[in-house]
Amino acid sequence: MCHLFAHQPQRDYESQTRSLRIGGHCTSIRLEMAFWDTLEEIAAKESMSLGKFLTTLYNEVLDHHGEVNNFASLLRCSCLIYRSRSAVQDFKATVAPILDAAE
Repeated sequence: MCHLFAHQPQRDYESQTRSLRIGGHCTSIRLEMAFWDTLEEIAAKESMSLGKFLTTLYNEVLDHHGEVNNFASLLRCSCLIYRSRSAVQDFKATVAPILDAAE
Protein backbone atom coordinates (compact mmCIF):
# COMPACT_ATOMS: atom_id res chain seq x y z
CA MET A 1 0.00 0.00 0.00
CA CYS A 2 2.76 2.49 0.83
CA HIS A 3 4.18 1.86 -2.64
CA LEU A 4 1.21 3.75 -4.08
CA PHE A 5 1.93 6.79 -1.93
CA ALA A 6 5.73 6.64 -1.90
CA HIS A 7 6.06 6.67 -5.68
CA GLN A 8 3.97 9.73 -6.39
CA PRO A 9 5.77 12.58 -8.19
CA GLN A 10 7.66 14.82 -5.78
CA ARG A 11 6.28 17.88 -7.58
CA ASP A 12 2.80 17.02 -6.28
CA TYR A 13 3.79 17.51 -2.65
CA GLU A 14 6.23 20.37 -3.08
CA SER A 15 4.63 23.48 -1.67
CA GLN A 16 4.34 26.83 -3.33
CA THR A 17 3.35 30.17 -1.89
CA ARG A 18 1.24 32.35 -4.12
CA SER A 19 0.32 35.96 -3.56
CA LEU A 20 -3.32 36.70 -4.24
CA ARG A 21 -5.81 39.50 -3.92
CA ILE A 22 -8.96 38.30 -2.18
CA GLY A 23 -11.73 40.73 -1.46
CA GLY A 24 -9.44 43.65 -2.27
CA HIS A 25 -6.78 42.53 0.20
CA CYS A 26 -3.37 41.12 -0.68
CA THR A 27 -2.55 37.82 0.99
CA SER A 28 -0.42 34.78 0.38
CA ILE A 29 -1.38 31.12 0.56
CA ARG A 30 1.00 28.17 0.75
CA LEU A 31 -0.29 24.89 -0.69
CA GLU A 32 1.18 21.78 -2.24
CA MET A 33 1.29 21.78 -6.05
CA ALA A 34 -1.32 19.02 -6.30
CA PHE A 35 -3.80 21.34 -4.58
CA TRP A 36 -2.89 24.33 -6.78
CA ASP A 37 -3.38 22.12 -9.85
CA THR A 38 -6.80 21.00 -8.60
CA LEU A 39 -7.89 24.55 -7.77
CA GLU A 40 -6.87 25.70 -11.24
CA GLU A 41 -8.88 22.83 -12.73
CA ILE A 42 -11.95 23.76 -10.68
CA ALA A 43 -11.62 27.43 -11.64
CA ALA A 44 -11.32 26.54 -15.32
CA LYS A 45 -14.41 24.32 -15.06
CA GLU A 46 -16.27 27.29 -13.57
CA SER A 47 -14.94 29.56 -16.39
CA MET A 48 -13.12 31.73 -13.87
CA SER A 49 -9.57 32.76 -13.22
CA LEU A 50 -8.04 31.20 -10.13
CA GLY A 51 -8.12 34.56 -8.34
CA LYS A 52 -11.80 35.07 -9.16
CA PHE A 53 -12.67 31.55 -8.05
CA LEU A 54 -10.82 31.93 -4.74
CA THR A 55 -12.45 35.30 -4.11
CA THR A 56 -15.90 33.85 -4.87
CA LEU A 57 -15.30 30.90 -2.56
CA TYR A 58 -13.95 33.16 0.19
CA ASN A 59 -16.99 35.44 -0.07
CA GLU A 60 -19.44 32.51 -0.01
CA VAL A 61 -17.79 31.10 3.13
CA LEU A 62 -17.83 34.56 4.70
CA ASP A 63 -21.54 34.94 3.90
CA HIS A 64 -22.34 31.46 5.24
CA HIS A 65 -20.20 31.40 8.39
CA GLY A 66 -19.56 35.09 9.10
CA GLU A 67 -15.80 34.52 9.10
CA VAL A 68 -13.20 32.49 7.26
CA ASN A 69 -10.93 30.46 9.51
CA ASN A 70 -7.86 28.81 7.98
CA PHE A 71 -8.58 29.43 4.30
CA ALA A 72 -5.66 27.22 3.19
CA SER A 73 -7.17 24.22 5.00
CA LEU A 74 -10.57 25.01 3.52
CA LEU A 75 -8.96 24.95 0.07
CA ARG A 76 -7.31 21.58 0.72
CA CYS A 77 -10.60 20.09 1.91
CA SER A 78 -12.40 21.59 -1.09
CA CYS A 79 -9.91 19.84 -3.38
CA LEU A 80 -10.52 16.53 -1.61
CA ILE A 81 -14.28 16.93 -2.01
CA TYR A 82 -13.88 17.81 -5.68
CA ARG A 83 -11.58 14.85 -6.36
CA SER A 84 -13.79 12.37 -4.48
CA ARG A 85 -16.91 13.54 -6.34
CA SER A 86 -15.04 13.35 -9.64
CA ALA A 87 -13.96 9.80 -8.82
CA VAL A 88 -17.56 8.81 -8.01
CA GLN A 89 -18.82 10.35 -11.24
CA ASP A 90 -16.09 8.59 -13.24
CA PHE A 91 -16.94 5.31 -11.53
CA LYS A 92 -20.65 5.71 -12.27
CA ALA A 93 -19.92 6.59 -15.90
CA THR A 94 -17.81 3.46 -16.24
CA VAL A 95 -19.94 1.02 -14.25
CA ALA A 96 -23.48 2.18 -15.12
CA PRO A 97 -23.31 1.06 -18.76
CA ILE A 98 -21.97 -2.33 -17.65
CA LEU A 99 -24.76 -2.74 -15.10
CA ASP A 100 -27.38 -1.63 -17.61
CA ALA A 101 -26.10 -4.14 -20.12
CA ALA A 102 -26.23 -6.92 -17.52
CA GLU A 103 -29.93 -6.32 -16.83
